[in-house]
Amino acid sequence: MRGNRFRASQPDEKPKVTLALLKRVLRYAKPYRWQLIGMLATILLSSGLSLLTPLIFRNMIDVVLPAKDLARLVWLTLALLAIPVLNGGIRISQRRLNSAVGEGVIYDLRSQLFGRLQRMSLRFFTNTKTGELMSRLNNDVVGAQNAISSTIVDIVTNSVQTLALLIVMLSLEWRLTLISALILPFFIIAARKLEVVLRDIARHSMSVNAKMNAHMNETLNIGGALLVKLFGRANEEERRFRERAASVRDIGIRRAVIGSSFMVVFALVTAVGTALVYGIGGYFVIMDVFTVGTIVALGSYLSQFYGALQDLASAPVDFSTSMVSFERVFEIMDLPLDIAEKENAIVLKEARGELQFDNVSFDYETDYSILLKEVKRYGRHEDVRAVFSDSVSAESVGADSVEAESTSQARSIALEGISFTAKPGQLIALVGPSGAGKTTTTYLIPRLYDPSAGVVRVDGIDLKDLTLESLANAIGMVTQETYLFHDTIRLNLTYANPNAAQADVESAARAANIHNFIAALPNGYDTVVGERGYRLSGGERQRIALARVILKNPRILVLDEATSSLDSESEALIQEALKRVMAGRTSIVIAHRLSTILAADLILVMDRGRIVERGTHEDLLALNGLYSHLYNTQFRS
Repeated sequence: MRGNRFRASQPDEKPKVTLALLKRVLRYAKPYRWQLIGMLATILLSSGLSLLTPLIFRNMIDVVLPAKDLARLVWLTLALLAIPVLNGGIRISQRRLNSAVGEGVIYDLRSQLFGRLQRMSLRFFTNTKTGELMSRLNNDVVGAQNAISSTIVDIVTNSVQTLALLIVMLSLEWRLTLISALILPFFIIAARKLEVVLRDIARHSMSVNAKMNAHMNETLNIGGALLVKLFGRANEEERRFRERAASVRDIGIRRAVIGSSFMVVFALVTAVGTALVYGIGGYFVIMDVFTVGTIVALGSYLSQFYGALQDLASAPVDFSTSMVSFERVFEIMDLPLDIAEKENAIVLKEARGELQFDNVSFDYETDYSILLKEVKRYGRHEDVRAVFSDSVSAESVGADSVEAESTSQARSIALEGISFTAKPGQLIALVGPSGAGKTTTTYLIPRLYDPSAGVVRVDGIDLKDLTLESLANAIGMVTQETYLFHDTIRLNLTYANPNAAQADVESAARAANIHNFIAALPNGYDTVVGERGYRLSGGERQRIALARVILKNPRILVLDEATSSLDSESEALIQEALKRVMAGRTSIVIAHRLSTILAADLILVMDRGRIVERGTHEDLLALNGLYSHLYNTQFRS
């Protein structure tokens, strides 16, 4: 149980163990209390057996060999063989119990942490780096479980073992025991100083590892790899990676050397203690004060005694380190939910599809109480704050829009005073310059964000009064940036309806004009689409996304129909599919096609977070305002 002697604290953290934190940690141990008791019992039993070996040696040397008692010699020899066999069986049981506790705690922590993350708002994810979350789910969870499965058990075991060894050694020869204890202060001082050095090295090690991992995370995903290739920066990225990897290598070497120094000091102290025992003990043997067997037994006990004391000296560092990991896990679990569901929320059973925005305003002002603590990131300035052209979160995807009259969309408030009503079955088209607030408006409908002021209602009910699941079931959303899992087409489609039959899947694919394409693939619906669906074209991804929404069959449809990157054939197929998808549903569309705008029951023209014009196509052209400009510069073509 001494393999974790050099665990170190997290970077830039000062371990603080409080009673409240300790009680919370122990709650995770409660389901495994019987395994922990069993593990403690096996460790103590194993330690007890190890106490017998020196006593057997003493008896053989002092009694059996001088008396030439062959029968007793055989029995003691068999005992020397039996003890390691029994110890081996006990340690296997101990390891099984330890693994059950450790892996169980990891499972519990990861499950709770992942569940909590699933309930965090979009704002949380837009302000948190993915690698940071992966670190909490992996490194910190594993580090935290050490407190329960190793450190606590080690402290109890080593305390009992140290006390037992001390009692046995004092009973054998109290003078040599006191002599061997004289060097302990020097040993503890050296151990403490080396542990401080190791902790500082470990902090630096985590820092350089984080830089290397961040570099890998950003350049080895499909988007990063594509960017590197397009700009011909492969050699530069390799050079940067080598620099980071070299730092990891160098700090690893230094850490290993310092760790070895720790072991050298430990071995030196043990050697000094052993030399004193055998030197002074030898003198006492010559003077007939006690026997040779007593010296041999004390020498064996001494190494165990020093080892147990060393583990006890390291225990506070190990324990506080594990507590830091728990704190980092608890930091996420304790973050308030930005988008919370009311305790007695209403289930929207049969949605009619009426949507109402009532004087809605919204800003992306970050509430740092719902975010993780800031961490230092390579190449980033601290305290960078953005102003809004509605692009900080989402609106930058509307790249094909043209800024009317070169008016800047930068502002502090994303939306202001938005009011409109979409009756069941109506088509509402949102148009405006890039950054005007169109995407942000659509993000409020499925409660990806909550309004800063005003109310959004579905069928006359405030979205905040509805259960999140029933709201999600009533709304289907297709964004311009279509996301597909690295899995089969079938799984990506049935993600909307896991119980859908194959006939329903194919029907939805036909409605989205994608069935014939899928059927022509070698593996059909079992074709793997690749990372983010990159093995498919943009038009194919969008049609699969449309089929997925059709399979969901929502009453309210929200979509960004931008097709600037698609060829004319794909655009025609999507446009035909959209007519089927929107039929009979309340549709809120960020419109980029004149055909959609002409078919709209109401056109909302947005600029700088406000609705500046509204009406039909003819009405808006007659105003000769922003819509007229957009029509002449963009839609008409």
